[in-house]
Amino acid sequence: MTTTSANPFDLTGHVAVVTGGGSGIGLGMAGGLARAGATVAILGRNAQRLDDAAATLRTHGNPVLPLVCDVTDEEAVTKTMARIRDEFGWLDSCFANAGVRGRFTPVLETSLAEFRSVTSVDLDGVFLTLREAARQMVAAGRGGSLVGVSSLGAFQGMPRQPAYAASKAGVTSMMDSFAVELARHGIRANTVAPGWFETEMTSEGMADERFTSRVLPRVPVRRWGAAEDVAGVAVYLAGPASAYHTGDVLRLDGGYLKF
Repeated sequence: MTTTSANPFDLTGHVAVVTGGGSGIGLGMAGGLARAGATVAILGRNAQRLDDAAATLRTHGNPVLPLVCDVTDEEAVTKTMARIRDEFGWLDSCFANAGVRGRFTPVLETSLAEFRSVTSVDLDGVFLTLREAARQMVAAGRGGSLVGVSSLGAFQGMPRQPAYAASKAGVTSMMDSFAVELARHGIRANTVAPGWFETEMTSEGMADERFTSRVLPRVPVRRWGAAEDVAGVAVYLAGPASAYHTGDVLRLDGGYLKF
C-alpha cells in the first residue's frame, strides 16, 4: 500500500471500502477516510441513505462510490468488490462495519432462525466482506488493511442478545486469524470495538432515562461516543501509520471497560 506523501496520515491515492457506510459509525469512518484524501466506496442496503451519505462525503473533494450490497449474499459481495476494483484499480483498506442487533429475546425463547438472522449479518457478512477484500489485495500485491467492527459485547455478558454477542466475539477471533495468515501478503487485520455510541441502533436504549442513568455514569469521559470519534482511528488503521500494527483490538469506549 502506498501514498503520495511522507505524511503517514495522508491517504491520497488510497482506496477504502466501508460497509454500513451510510450512517452511524460506518459514516464516521468513511468521513475520516475521505477527509484524509481517500477514495471511498460505501456499501449498504438503503440506496437513499447511501446517496445522502455520498453527497456529504464528496464535500471533501474525493471520489465516493455508493453501492447497494447485502453482505449476507455471497455473490453480491463478490461482484461488488470486483466492481470496486474495476472502478478504481485496487483497494487498500476494508472496514467491515455492517451489522444488526436483533431483538432482545430471552435465550430460552430464542429460535435458531432468530439467532441466525443476526449471525448471518454480523459474522458471516463480515467474513464474506473481508475475504473478498483480501482476495483483491493479494491479487494486486499492494498489501492492505482489514478491519472488523466488533463491540464491547465480545467482552461482557449481554443478556437477551446471545447472537449479537457470539457474532462480535467471533469477529474478534476471526480478525486474529486473518492477521496471522495474511501477514505474508503485507495485509494487516485489526478489530475496532466501540462502546456506547449514539447511533440509530442504540437510539431506543438511549431514549430510556433508566438506561442512561445507569450506564452513562460508568463512562469515565461522561458522554456517549459520536460518529466523529471513529474517524481518526479509521485513518490510522487504513494507512501506513499502522504498518506494524496487526492482530489487535482497539477499544473505543471512553474508558468504560476500565471503570
